Amino acid sequence: MTVSLYRLATAFILLFVLHSSAIEARDLRLATTTSTDNSGLLRAILPQFERQRGIKVHVISVGTGKALKLAENGDVDVVLVHDREAEEAFVAAGHGSERRDVMYNDFVLVGPKSDPAGVRGGSDILAALRKIAATQARFVSRGDDSGTERMEQSYWRALDITAQGKPWHISAGLGMGEVLTMAGEMQAYTLSDRATYASYQARTELEILVQGDPRMFNPYGIMAVSRSKYPDINFSDALALIDWMTSAAGRAAISAFKPKGEQLFFVAPASKQ
Repeated sequence: MTVSLYRLATAFILLFVLHSSAIEARDLRLATTTSTDNSGLLRAILPQFERQRGIKVHVISVGTGKALKLAENGDVDVVLVHDREAEEAFVAAGHGSERRDVMYNDFVLVGPKSDPAGVRGGSDILAALRKIAATQARFVSRGDDSGTERMEQSYWRALDITAQGKPWHISAGLGMGEVLTMAGEMQAYTLSDRATYASYQARTELEILVQGDPRMFNPYGIMAVSRSKYPDINFSDALALIDWMTSAAGRAAISAFKPKGEQLFFVAPASKQ
């Protein structure tokens, strides 16, 4: 190869690498809960944002605690979770900014048709869990520091019952879909967000036994990772995603997500954005 051809080839390779790096740098890393992924919501709505923005959103689906830890460490650009208290603490500690309410749904207590603890038809989650503990009926917990597990633990604390470590209380350390599958196989109870349950209902044959308690309200918030703490994060696209999800277009996409005709997520009131 002549010197001129060598230089031309080298320049071409360098240009290709730089172009590839630029494309990669445009990608957006989103840490979110298993519920938004397992339910199919993100697969339904994110392509619209990706086409509009010209980027790819890489979804990392974990429990809320792990999602916030990834964000705290600067390993992602934006985070969508469901633990309002933890979200506000995250922002107050300087790890994130631009927090906004996005949507909400609710938790449901599901279990086998046989309902060994006799909780069917109730609307008081604490009364139902008290019966489960009293009868020592099997209960599968997420055990993964997710928003769902944190909510479950708050119920046990309100009851002054130590469930963790008891033979009937199984800590799975798994995502919501896997826990529902496990509860179905074990004919056990579990706490689930309504959206993931709807996606797994047919394969688990679990039934909703308790619902409607105001304490089972489940709001979701979105935040960008702090650019002052991590200057290299993709803050511009993180903010664009936040803006889109709380815009008329994003809200319409969320509201239109109705697997089998059932609306599983409801947008937060616009006045509270």
